[in-house]
Amino acid sequence: MPDIAFVKPALPRSGALVLCMTEGDPPAGLAREAEEASGGLLARALEAAGFKGRKGQATTLYALGPWSRVVAVGLGKAAELSAEAAEAAGGAIAPALAQEREATVAAEALDARLAAHLGLGALLRGWRFDRYRTKEKEEDKPKLERLAIATGNVAAAKSEFAPLRGIADGVFLARELVSEPPNVLHPVEFAERCKGLERLGVEVEVMGPKELKRLGFGAMLGVAQGSAHEARMVVMQWKGAPRGRKQKPLALIGKGVTFDTGGISIKPAGGMEDMKWDMAGAGAVVGAMAAIAGRKAKADVVGLVGLVENMPSGTAQRPGDVVKTASGQTVEVINTDAEGRLVLADVMWYCQERFDPRGMVDLATLTGAIIIALGHEHAGLFSNDEALAQQVIAAGASVGEKCWRMPLGDAYDKQIKSDIADMKNVGGRPGGSITAAQFLQRFTNGKPWVHLDIAGTAWSSKDSATVPKGATAFGVRLLDRLVAETMEEG
Repeated sequence: MPDIAFVKPALPRSGALVLCMTEGDPPAGLAREAEEASGGLLARALEAAGFKGRKGQATTLYALGPWSRVVAVGLGKAAELSAEAAEAAGGAIAPALAQEREATVAAEALDARLAAHLGLGALLRGWRFDRYRTKEKEEDKPKLERLAIATGNVAAAKSEFAPLRGIADGVFLARELVSEPPNVLHPVEFAERCKGLERLGVEVEVMGPKELKRLGFGAMLGVAQGSAHEARMVVMQWKGAPRGRKQKPLALIGKGVTFDTGGISIKPAGGMEDMKWDMAGAGAVVGAMAAIAGRKAKADVVGLVGLVENMPSGTAQRPGDVVKTASGQTVEVINTDAEGRLVLADVMWYCQERFDPRGMVDLATLTGAIIIALGHEHAGLFSNDEALAQQVIAAGASVGEKCWRMPLGDAYDKQIKSDIADMKNVGGRPGGSITAAQFLQRFTNGKPWVHLDIAGTAWSSKDSATVPKGATAFGVRLLDRLVAETMEEG
């Protein structure tokens, strides 16, 4: 990833030049200077390429004037400039300059805030996970080391970018966790990596099987009992609210199944390798805690993740088993591949009992049914509280992490009625994501709660504006924005 710098506008004498241009407006600032320096060739080349400055449009010109390449990026109409458009422009820059060491970006069309978001977009799009590549060809490796963004107010842009850098680090942490292979990132290793948040001022507490048994985590430990890797629960506390301002914490809760075979109800072999990212909810919570702490948020937030591996073995949980949860309620396990809700049930109950939070937001790659319903464009949102639901939807929309409200109701609740226990863990194929949410709602104890089913949004099979193919870290920016908009003053 490149270092992002903010500099005074000056046309570079060599190297790569990026021109951020608005739609329908004549070239201005460095773009006008570049056109003059090229003897009019720049305008002719852009016209021949059909470049109009439309949002999302990008054109690369080679060996024009003294520059190795000129990348023109469209910002759209000047009256409609937004943080999202600036980030998309930054995202277009990163791959276009992958083989350059250094580049200058003419961003005078953007104010300091938008220039900072352009830098964020370049960072987010330029991230890659290459820890296990040992034979990659040199020409295939990205070389961009520094991106100098020329803006009219350098100090203000730097100030705007500082908290965004912290958010980016949280996104990168979540992407890294989700990308790691399951033989490396098992529950114990995941918990160890959570301790890295202590350097940011987060209080981190790790609980193992003995503590979880004492707490009555029968549902979560039932999922873990088939694996050689022990279960862990990690509690992370960020205490950033100003002294003298009492504040109940917001609780963020993540499903962390580091690999999901389905257990005894084993999944088909095809595509099972994708189940390494069944811990994307936990990854998002850890990334969000890093982002919140990284920008020194003035709020109190607690993050909890339940970490298990769901494996088939002689000690594995069986279909037909009955487990007792931390709440005292009992569950008949009909399908061992519906394990995430069992993990969350215990963690959510513990959370509301210990922290009495103002609200709980859980994130989980919980059901394939939500992908059938919403595809890969929206996370499914379920809630027992209208205000919190609308706050989460608004926070997600503002950072491009879209959520779609799904129903809850007594008719769905009846589907998980058990003949021998308080409930069963699945309710059949109809409304599968809804009955999963109905199950979780039984462990909220009336606390304001939002459940985000991110099964369709946690991983991407293609590049997008600011997200390279692979782990998306969906939820990190949403949760950070939720905290900023609902808990911080000013």
